[in-house]
Amino acid sequence: MERNLMHWLAAAAARAGLKGADVLVISGDISLIDSWEIASRILGISAPELASRLAPALGLAEADFQKAEPLALPHLPERIARKYHVFPLREDERHLVVATADPTNIEVEHAIGFAAGRRPIFELACPAAITEALLEAYSSDRAMDLLLSSVDEQVADAVRIVEEFEPEAVAVADVESAPVVKLTNLILRDAIIQGASDIHIEPGIKGGSVRFRVDGVMRQYMQLPMVALNRVVSRIKVLGKLDITDRIRPQDGRSRAAVEGRYVDLRISTVCTRDAEKAVIRILRPENTRKLDEIGITPRELARLRQLLNCRDGIVIVTGPTGSGKTTTLYSAIREIATGEVNISTVEDPVEYELPGITQIQIDPKRGITFANSLRALLRQDPDVIFVGEIRDAETAQIAAQAAMTGHLVLATMHTNDAMATVGRLHDLGLDRQTISATLRGTLAQRLLRRVCPDCAQPLIGSLTEEEEILGARYGVLPLSRAVGCKRCGNTGYRGRLPLIEVSVITPTIADMIAGGATSHALQRAAVSQGMAPMRDVAIARVRRGETTLQEIERVIGDNIEDQPTQTGPMSILVVNADPAWRRMARALLEGGGFRVTEAVDATQAMQLMGTGEEFALMVTDLMMPALPTPTVAPQRAPSLRPTTAMPAVNLPPLPPTQRLTGPIHPPLLAAGREATDESVDWARFAATVQSSIRRTEQ
Repeated sequence: MERNLMHWLAAAAARAGLKGADVLVISGDISLIDSWEIASRILGISAPELASRLAPALGLAEADFQKAEPLALPHLPERIARKYHVFPLREDERHLVVATADPTNIEVEHAIGFAAGRRPIFELACPAAITEALLEAYSSDRAMDLLLSSVDEQVADAVRIVEEFEPEAVAVADVESAPVVKLTNLILRDAIIQGASDIHIEPGIKGGSVRFRVDGVMRQYMQLPMVALNRVVSRIKVLGKLDITDRIRPQDGRSRAAVEGRYVDLRISTVCTRDAEKAVIRILRPENTRKLDEIGITPRELARLRQLLNCRDGIVIVTGPTGSGKTTTLYSAIREIATGEVNISTVEDPVEYELPGITQIQIDPKRGITFANSLRALLRQDPDVIFVGEIRDAETAQIAAQAAMTGHLVLATMHTNDAMATVGRLHDLGLDRQTISATLRGTLAQRLLRRVCPDCAQPLIGSLTEEEEILGARYGVLPLSRAVGCKRCGNTGYRGRLPLIEVSVITPTIADMIAGGATSHALQRAAVSQGMAPMRDVAIARVRRGETTLQEIERVIGDNIEDQPTQTGPMSILVVNADPAWRRMARALLEGGGFRVTEAVDATQAMQLMGTGEEFALMVTDLMMPALPTPTVAPQRAPSLRPTTAMPAVNLPPLPPTQRLTGPIHPPLLAAGREATDESVDWARFAATVQSSIRRTEQ
């Protein structure tokens, strides 16, 4: 029967002429509701719109729930309506008009005809619309019993609360009743098994809902009548040691549970809404603390991050929105450097994971334990590395800077859009730019991309959907696979997540720009020119490897794409010389090779141009120009804890007075770091030397 359903849904989409129907493939073991979700996602339209488009192609009317007649409701028992996911709309002496999401199901037709004594007439609706109508129309008092009637009796014992505290007086007596415990355990068990990071139990006007956040995206789990939702929220408050009689003030609590032998920490938060209390449970898994090479960071970014962790002092900041994996990355970094030879202390709110051999302080403002005074105390504890959960105020920023200037490595998180926006945020918190320039060693901007499910991902063969064509043109890449959906991934097409990281190393050039007041955009462009792969490029590389899709990139970083600098377009080269004929010669050659050229008459003007944030891949100058200090053009990279990526330079001897742009060129050529020779070199060799120097900076 399920195979017929899947064939019907794909065939109906093709018959309706929907774009993308030719690539619509749905596994035969997927439920009715999930099949509609997959079809809606692949076809790029909402479920209600899909129903509107499919109904005429099938010769059916579209169900209009606003015109549903109450007299039709008693003719269809609630048990039949919920079992087959149908809803009675209208009736006459011989017919019962029913909304359905599967007009091909013969079993439904027979069951309705037998129960109602009338011949059913189907009208098409999406499953979500039918669910909403069922919740509103039928009695909510029996909804929880109906929900639990099909649940295994072992569910009540599947979740074992490790730390549970029962208040002295529980106002709602049935919080501990078997149905409430069973339903709460069912929600917790399924959330943990599905890999959810958060559980949202949300009230509404007509009923409540339970949603899971899986791989960063909210996923509908179940609908609940308000009577059941209120009891579940009270049960959760008991688990978190909260006051169930106080339904007005926000409350926070913790608990620990064991599900199928796996221990998880539960962070519970409740808040009063217009309709009732809402509860959110954050699920923390101790096994999520892995080493850096185990969390999926790309090799180039991993090497740059480890370079920052080798610094003996300074500040390294990981930035990104809430839920982007900042804390996980820093925990992994701490595990890597926690060799027993260094003293590591953390100040967190809250302490998400317990790390062996690490001093961890939990912030508690009610007891006077803040980030600022905890940092002051830690400075007297002889630390080597300090992890600050978040730099969120001026006092914390000042103390973190003081710690960095007194020989400590400070790891911290902030909330900014990109790596170099951290400088502006620190300045807004009261740090002067000279202090930021002296203490900041590097910044990481991070997001999380969903990985395509390896069990159901389809190789991209044949025509592209309209969305894939648009995104492919926008990002300049064709995806290798398409997200489809199966039971293993919850019919989303994705399972697991990948870190998307851009790592900026603060070089002397960037430090000077910070001290000089350069904008965040100029700093970001300078970071790209000196080796940072922007987040957009890292994401596109993952698409080329078939790890994710363009739709996922658009969801995660699409809003900021236009503002992110990329490493595309012609390279810019700085030509420095006081002789205009010399500069014209170099400009003509370099522009002929596809480069952008900027001229400076002396070292002072060159340094001013570099200080404005203009990004240069190379500098070409005269060996005999005395105004240019030797360290500025030195091509060798001096090893240090603070990495140096000085701009490479190609040095040319002065142009002979008799040399003109149209004449033959036979001056000796000095590439970076080479001694002058008497060998005659043509401009083709010079161009090759320029290209070679630029390639070395990109490695």
